[in-house]
Amino acid sequence: MTEQVTTITFFKYASLSGKFWGFLMMQYAHSYLAKIEGLNFYRLMGSGKGKGFNPMPDWSVYSLLQVWESEACANNFFASSLLIGKYDSRVSERYTLYMKSISAAGTWVGKNPFKKGADLDPTKPIAVITRATIKWNWLLRFWKYVPTSQEPLEGNNGLIYTKGIGEVPIVQMATFSLWKDFEAVKEFAYSSEQHKEAIRKTRKNEWYREELFSRFHPYKSSGTWQGKELLDF
Repeated sequence: MTEQVTTITFFKYASLSGKFWGFLMMQYAHSYLAKIEGLNFYRLMGSGKGKGFNPMPDWSVYSLLQVWESEACANNFFASSLLIGKYDSRVSERYTLYMKSISAAGTWVGKNPFKKGADLDPTKPIAVITRATIKWNWLLRFWKYVPTSQEPLEGNNGLIYTKGIGEVPIVQMATFSLWKDFEAVKEFAYSSEQHKEAIRKTRKNEWYREELFSRFHPYKSSGTWQGKELLDF
């Protein structure tokens, strides 16, 4: 097992100036993040409205995915980083979730950044990150089917939180979802006819140029989201 830790941070902006600043940081934060000690991989991402995939941007929410050599490196960044200080001075809410990778298949910009750091415990909460680069010639048909594939998320008792995120709108999309336990994940993945049909269409039509599917055990968090702790550690 590796000491690697993955963190995902969500930033919420309430004011117009804050939203504009958050948008600009999608470009300007790179120069700082590229120099962080112990940071092996990161992605700055915007988000879509509502749940799951959504092509319409949510200008109030941005996210930062980071893969660290160890928890100590992550702790040092969030405790003393000037960049995080700048974010905190402008956001209305910030939530960071620490996670250990259970499994990851596929690639993200040509590599798989997640190393196995934990065995699956079916009783513990599960975080899932999916990411895909959609082929240009399939964009219209992909987005046309998305609302149908997302229907099982509505009123799902096993789902704690989900948000569509991504680096490039429309083309490079990802989803983050947080579930009560592994049974809830299986129920959505294998019992939902809409989701199973989406998988069949993806495989048959080869919608994606690149894709990655990863599962994690969250074990620590800081901050709140939507005014509350998403998980009780």
